[in-house]
Amino acid sequence: MDSENGMAILVIVRHGQSAWNLENRFTGEVDVDLTVQGEEEARKAGELLKPYRIDEAYTSVLKRAIHSLDIILRETGNEKVPVICNAALNERNYGDLQGLNKTETEEKYGAQQVLLWRRSYEVAPPHGESLKNTYDRVIPYYTREVEPELKKGKNILIVAHGNSLRALAKYLENIGDEEISNLNLATGVPKLYEFDAGLGIVKKFYL
Repeated sequence: MDSENGMAILVIVRHGQSAWNLENRFTGEVDVDLTVQGEEEARKAGELLKPYRIDEAYTSVLKRAIHSLDIILRETGNEKVPVICNAALNERNYGDLQGLNKTETEEKYGAQQVLLWRRSYEVAPPHGESLKNTYDRVIPYYTREVEPELKKGKNILIVAHGNSLRALAKYLENIGDEEISNLNLATGVPKLYEFDAGLGIVKKFYL
């Protein structure tokens, strides 16, 4: 299925469940792979995307995102589309929290503090990135590399991470600094944006 009237489509997908998602640990930029369930989530995402044409795909340099993208492209029969991997799309760096169990971290620092680190826009965990820091690397990359392709009418797939995609959604949907704390992206669930010629959003929905 192409977009109506030649309008470009962007699909964003958070990678399938990773080993550390399963263990309830802060993953950040640590390069862990998918679980069996994560592979299945990616396969289901691919199934949902079968009706749509994909012209190019972008992902991070972390294997849980690359592996998810590989499964999606195989499932949709799009193994030959150009794939661009870039660290700009990596998960935010959780600094000193990376590898720690989320429940134990709350016991150590207090639930309120951990919630602030996880959900606020500007507060970064110790030696890590805030969502704002993540936004400041994701969005320049997106506007430079992806927007020109969408303007050509190409359909683009981005498979990345919870926070890099929250940053992108903030930009695309003009979500406020406070409101973004309420946005959660489930693993392996495609979200589709359809744009007009000026890259205004015509439709947005989860598949």
